[in-house]
Amino acid sequence: MTTYIDISRTLFPGTAVWPGDHPFELRERMKRSQGDSVNLTTLVVSAHTGTHVDAPHHFSDDSTGIDEMALGIFWGLAQVVTVSKKGGPLFPDDFAAYDLRQAERILVRSAAEQRDETEFPTEFIYPSPELADFLGEQGIILFGSDAPSMDERDNDSLPGHRALLRNGIAILEWLNLADVADGLYELAALPLKIAGGDGSPVRAVLRR
Repeated sequence: MTTYIDISRTLFPGTAVWPGDHPFELRERMKRSQGDSVNLTTLVVSAHTGTHVDAPHHFSDDSTGIDEMALGIFWGLAQVVTVSKKGGPLFPDDFAAYDLRQAERILVRSAAEQRDETEFPTEFIYPSPELADFLGEQGIILFGSDAPSMDERDNDSLPGHRALLRNGIAILEWLNLADVADGLYELAALPLKIAGGDGSPVRAVLRR
């Protein structure tokens, strides 16, 4: 029997978003209980709410939008690995116990405890430029983690994002890997096809 593991964060009113970003809303437009023929809702959501992909256009004006990104990046073999840090930059030494050449996609689970989904974290892991360069040398095409960003909260120069882009590595943020064991899985995390979009929420799933 095939086992599917949902590694997405649930979206609900009150879901934590990046400070200053638009909160998630689910607006009821029609209700069968009030005599309408269907239940109909409108979503109001930032492209970077919950588990999501960052397009290069998010932080580089002349770069690829979410609709132009190759879907094969987000579907294929991935390796889940665990680091001992709860927050701060990650370096190649943090992955010394792993052979990162086993899969082109790496999903990083940190030592942070399961967080309150209504509170945005003040501390989380993110890749250093040194790690991004190392991952590029290993042939990695996607870097995902349980953190909401690839840079520390107050660093507007975004060195982690830019280093990943420089190495041709796509970004998958804010995964829920709390109950996932290290190992190799098939990943599916397809973004929406939004013309010129800077990112997209995804339903990220693993399969053994």
